[in-house]
Amino acid sequence: MRLDLTPYRRSTIGFDRLFDMLETNARAATAENYPPFNLERLAEDRYRITLAVAGFARDEIEITAQQNLLLVAGKKDDKAASANFLHVGIANRSFERRFELADFVFVEDARLNDGLLVIDLVREVPEAMKPKSIAIKTGAPLAAIDTEDAKAA
Repeated sequence: MRLDLTPYRRSTIGFDRLFDMLETNARAATAENYPPFNLERLAEDRYRITLAVAGFARDEIEITAQQNLLLVAGKKDDKAASANFLHVGIANRSFERRFELADFVFVEDARLNDGLLVIDLVREVPEAMKPKSIAIKTGAPLAAIDTEDAKAA
């Protein structure tokens, strides 16, 4: 399936990053789906990613957080390649999984337990970016006060 957002790109301003992300995700949807993962919303500003990484040790997994991107990569050692398996059902291949993060979303914690890698994320909007309530005052408008000060001088 090809996702064509050209008509929307022509009629909007400032949404380039959003359209790029949608097109990238549409292309990646047909790509490999390993390792499987869950996304959870724990609270309004808290999220959790759980990846099934059975057979990977802590030192074989690398988590990199950049601006608006979380990269989880697993590099499997070739120690078991020399074993004489009759059947291999547990995936031992290396992987790279990318997650696009919204603005102000940060990794809070990452833990590996019982073959599950759990990454907790939190959205922390800086105080300067949060909406603030403006108090409404009564009295003469500022323009009238400035005009009266000019007449007095």
